[in-house]
Amino acid sequence: MSEFSFDVSIEDFEAKVLTKADSVPIVVDFWAPWCEPCKVLKPQLEKLAEEYKGRFLLAMVNADENPELSQHFGVRSIPSVKVLFQGQLVDEFNGALPEGQLREFLDRIALPAGPGGNLREEAAALVAEGKLEEALAKLVEASQANPQDQAIQLDAVDVLMQLGRNDEAKQLLAGDYANEPDRANALRARLALADGAADTAEIEARLAANPADHGARLELSRAYAAQSRFREAMEAALEVAVRDRFFEEGAGRKALLQLFEALGGSEQHDDLIREFRRKLSAALN
Repeated sequence: MSEFSFDVSIEDFEAKVLTKADSVPIVVDFWAPWCEPCKVLKPQLEKLAEEYKGRFLLAMVNADENPELSQHFGVRSIPSVKVLFQGQLVDEFNGALPEGQLREFLDRIALPAGPGGNLREEAAALVAEGKLEEALAKLVEASQANPQDQAIQLDAVDVLMQLGRNDEAKQLLAGDYANEPDRANALRARLALADGAADTAEIEARLAANPADHGARLELSRAYAAQSRFREAMEAALEVAVRDRFFEEGAGRKALLQLFEALGGSEQHDDLIREFRRKLSAALN
């Protein structure tokens, strides 16, 4: 529980939800301890409530313990999410959503971002255009406007790594990211991959001379990853797993899993990870 998320029952629903909903959207999550999809959605909502810093509040209702509330809001299956704002039900959905879709939903109903949030969005657009130095400047400005926002700081770490400024990224990652532990750990894993920097041309030449040199192919995967050439890194590691799944006790599979971990905290790599998870599964089955 935090200032942005809290349990609520029928006894305190008016004070905690209806009154507050006059000024801020309240996301009401109907859940139950036995509900498996609820175990996915509930922690996602709690994490995002922290990240959005009061742009919406999260009220969690145990549907089993509060049947009157469930009946009042027409809850027929759980998880069920209702959004209340200024006396109205403004949006809703049922079931667990992937994080990307959940963010899209919350962006529609949340209050406008403060100055730090707007600058973060501008920085993301600049990253997409390849304007990394300009994006970093925006993130520095955003962090100054909202110094407690760990998501902005981790965005800056990501950009620093793309710029090859790994020492600065490592220094920034040394802090405590209690609100963003998964993403911070993923970035630390990516930073560890950067230690695999090597001359890709030399390794490619060795592979051209001997395509069966699995060790060289894994070296090449690490070298590509160090250069943020993640698709090529995954392709090289997968090739080892396909050619010889038992090479060095499954080194190709392990290299791919390391890449999945390192990229797992960034939405921009979600599709790539899903693609290569499927390919790895197909190769090993």
